Amino acid sequence: MALRRAQLLDTARRWTIPNLKHFQETRQTTVWLLAPLIGLATGVAAILFRLAIGVFQLPWLHTMSEHVAAAARHQPWWVVMLAPAAGGLLVGLLLRYALTAKRTVAVPDVMEARVNGGRGLHLGQGLISAVTSALSLGCGGSAGREGPIVHLGASIAVACSENLNLPNAARRTLLASGAAGAVAASFNAPIAGVLFAQEVILGHFSIRTFVPLVLSSVVATIVSQAWFGNVAAFIVPSYSIASYLEVPAFILLGIVAAAVAVVFQLTILSTDWAARNVKIPLVMRPVIGGLMVGIIAIWFPEVLGVGYDTTDAALKDQLTIGMMLLLIGLKTVATAITLSSRFGGGVFSPALYLGAMTGGAFGLIAAAAVPEVGSSEGLYAILGMGAVAAAVLGAPISTTVMVFELTGGFELSLALLLTVAVANGINQAVLGRSLFQAQLESRGIVLHEGPHRTIMKDLRVSDIMRPLAEGEPTELPESDREHAIPSNETLETALRAFDTLGAEALPVVDPHDRGRIVGRISQAHALRAFNKELIATSVEEHR
Repeated sequence: MALRRAQLLDTARRWTIPNLKHFQETRQTTVWLLAPLIGLATGVAAILFRLAIGVFQLPWLHTMSEHVAAAARHQPWWVVMLAPAAGGLLVGLLLRYALTAKRTVAVPDVMEARVNGGRGLHLGQGLISAVTSALSLGCGGSAGREGPIVHLGASIAVACSENLNLPNAARRTLLASGAAGAVAASFNAPIAGVLFAQEVILGHFSIRTFVPLVLSSVVATIVSQAWFGNVAAFIVPSYSIASYLEVPAFILLGIVAAAVAVVFQLTILSTDWAARNVKIPLVMRPVIGGLMVGIIAIWFPEVLGVGYDTTDAALKDQLTIGMMLLLIGLKTVATAITLSSRFGGGVFSPALYLGAMTGGAFGLIAAAAVPEVGSSEGLYAILGMGAVAAAVLGAPISTTVMVFELTGGFELSLALLLTVAVANGINQAVLGRSLFQAQLESRGIVLHEGPHRTIMKDLRVSDIMRPLAEGEPTELPESDREHAIPSNETLETALRAFDTLGAEALPVVDPHDRGRIVGRISQAHALRAFNKELIATSVEEHR
């Protein structure tokens, strides 16, 4: 009996001690303690951000509510036209003199920082960018509020972990915790906040990240509910599926939603590319863009701001089919102009808006075509809202849950899952990436092809080279310089050089002085470093 007890104790020690040791080495205790504090700070930041939007719109709309379109209809036409341009001037001045990147920041910047363990986000610049984005939305810019809040939450998380010497995996978890808290507080959607952080920010689901993400998301939601109340973002009637004969209609709606999402993304990317190739002073870009949005808003104030009031009207069957079809095009154009003009803001709210219009219009057409089995247009508006947003963000799981939490429409799970799946699948087949991933790709950061591409582009020769030993020559003859590689090149460039030159080792030179050797790198060592990073990434994603 004593022997068996000793064997059980030994087995227990062999099972638990390595796990507890790994828990301690990866600083999970610190992560767990910091996560709720990050959620608290992010919840407060989300409240202040939403209040700031209201403060900036108060002088010209005379209200801090989100009923922007209704308020704009009571203002003189010249106020509606000039307010976005006047706000654009202030935005331009902030871009020129306060923001070092000369642009506001959002979700893609958080995804980029995740690759570097959270490095690259600075709280000071994050706060200035958040103020700029609040001003952009408050003066009528056609964009969403979720992107700036996610970036601000991530910046808060990075600031909290800055001087703690945490491993990269822990820093990435805290970064995602800030994003989770931001989404949860902004939309009163704690479950979606956790899933969004894993699906979009981290790019994978793992058990180790679940606890800190939940802690941050729950605390941020409690803070937000304490201020705004525990209500869904959209209060919609109780909808139900009229008949399973509508399943083909759900599939067709997914196809239509995918088309709208693809056009929306291509419009944003092409407009941004065109704007970058037009030489206009930075300060004047948002002024001109704001004037263009203001001109549209004279006749269609529904394009202004976040657009939740118009989205809510579509969910409640309050818009005509002609108006919804028109707003799909106008909101796409207004959002593209807003973002390409360097106004701050995100794309999640516009994607929800476009989805609601698409679904609402589709529902009216379906009801007219097959009145005996067609459900309400409001039901189709909810389905379209989830389908377009999921395709744009490349986040079908978190978007589906978020739509449930935003509308309280859990009874529609079958139809929503089917519509979202079809739209997301077609978007992937056509574009192969989400809008966030496409924006990062324009900066040379490829995430959608897997971690190996990220590692090869992120790892530098200087990180893996062998420094020169004492007495080794530092001068490189002119004839040998074409067989050398600068220390600031990527691992991908180094591996290509080995393959092209057929060499097993190369001298590493100073990028500013190609004749000075600073180290050496071998192909075997480069491949070993690559494999080590790839294994570490795989372990992180599966624990």
